[in-house]
Amino acid sequence: MTEGATFNPSTVLVTGGAGFIGSNLVRWILEREPGVAVVNLDALSYAGNLESLVDVSTRFGADGGGRYFFVHGDIRDPSLVAAILSGGARDTGSSRAIPRPDAIFHLAAESHVDRSILGPSSFVSTNVQGTLNLLDCLRAELAARPRTFRFVNVSTDEVYGSLHAEEPAFTEAHPLEPNSPYSASKAGADCLVRAYGATYGLPCITTRCSNNYGPYQFPEKLIPLMITRALDDKPLPVYGDGRNVRDWLFVTDHAAALWSVCTRGRVADGVYNIGGEAETQNIDLVRTLLQLLGKPESLVSFVKDRPGHDRRYAMDIGRISSQLGWRPSIGLEQGLQRTVDWYLNNERWWRAVQTEAYRVSHSLYLTTSAT
Repeated sequence: MTEGATFNPSTVLVTGGAGFIGSNLVRWILEREPGVAVVNLDALSYAGNLESLVDVSTRFGADGGGRYFFVHGDIRDPSLVAAILSGGARDTGSSRAIPRPDAIFHLAAESHVDRSILGPSSFVSTNVQGTLNLLDCLRAELAARPRTFRFVNVSTDEVYGSLHAEEPAFTEAHPLEPNSPYSASKAGADCLVRAYGATYGLPCITTRCSNNYGPYQFPEKLIPLMITRALDDKPLPVYGDGRNVRDWLFVTDHAAALWSVCTRGRVADGVYNIGGEAETQNIDLVRTLLQLLGKPESLVSFVKDRPGHDRRYAMDIGRISSQLGWRPSIGLEQGLQRTVDWYLNNERWWRAVQTEAYRVSHSLYLTTSAT
């Protein structure tokens, strides 16, 4: 494939497709790309939820359009991954033969910083070993059945470390300086992807995104945690002084960016930053959510800061904007309103996962005020 030409995959494999970003990406592709089939490989760990894809299965699965396939399995299973890549696997629910993919969106990961502090080993196993297995299986598959392919490794801005208030935003050339076990595991995966591209010539691109938010996000993450706790009039735990800054990206904007990178991104460039251009202090974000919910600010409870808590993230999206014409289309105010409305209208979904979502929070938010 000539560098810069448009790549048109017919079947894509989404790892972690029952998670928050994955389920939104699966839905986005199926709704906007009528000629593309999607294979969702997910182990259905605590944050993987097929309830997030009921509409997708109905519209596009075996009894619908037939373009959606689900495989219940682990990215660390070499025989399963090899079978999917070669076209020898079957849909878990219907036993339909799965078409051979020509692109991978790799989103399967342990992703919650707080959980990585309590138990780092599972993050290394899934995020590093899982990525290594995918790369090894892809290398073997393309050696056996050569074809045009794209491997899109979905990473995070956290691999870059932390910025001071006046520092310029992260560019793709910024060194990797991860400060949590989670971000270290993602940086390790990124380095493997880079190495397999350089050493074996695999067609890999890494994307690094800022904080995502929107529908179907597991309520251990900041925005859905604040929304669901506020709806129950429970204290909203805010780390430290609440002035940590994050850049917020609405999840469907992220999906559009990932598709642009897969179909038009340059493998030679290796990395694309994806950001929402919406830097906001955590405390200001929480106060906005309380206003949208009609809840009092007295619910805010400052708690002891998280170990290794990065102060600020900010993304320079000049490369993806200039090369691919992508920019975020949904501003923070609009995106937060959409998100609040979704959680208000989908209480059954988040109530069903609430206990597990809050478990780690109870372990770390010691209900002590920050000093």
